[in-house]
Amino acid sequence: MSVSLCREDGIYEGGRELTATWRVSRVTLDALNAIEVSVLWYTEGKGDTDLHVHHFQRYEAEQIRRFGLADKHPLVCLLPATPLSYHGRLIRLRWCVRMRLFLNDGREIVTDQPFYLVAPNSIQNGTAIVVGDERRSRPGK
Repeated sequence: MSVSLCREDGIYEGGRELTATWRVSRVTLDALNAIEVSVLWYTEGKGDTDLHVHHFQRYEAEQIRRFGLADKHPLVCLLPATPLSYHGRLIRLRWCVRMRLFLNDGREIVTDQPFYLVAPNSIQNGTAIVVGDERRSRPGK
């Protein structure tokens, strides 16, 4: 299974649209009970872990059989203005597209495709910064 983002750099502005595609491979239709695709953020580091699901889609076995697994499937959602991605020493706030497969034998398979959420209008004016992550501080540099 895979998730592909529309932006190679994985940097998205708050308040803008995220578009992606997802696909299931190496699993048969008969083995699948459900698929969940979500856009969410979570925290890591010191203290309790927080998690918030911003966008959620669930496909049951009957729906999956109808649309099949051969093609890529679209995911489109409007991202919120906050919280922005943050990579500090004590805490990190991470955004991702999460895909979960629920198999008939009770197993679950999960994959995350991370991305960065930056301030609205910051990509166009060249000020996009992911605080605490110097590698991603300036897109294209």
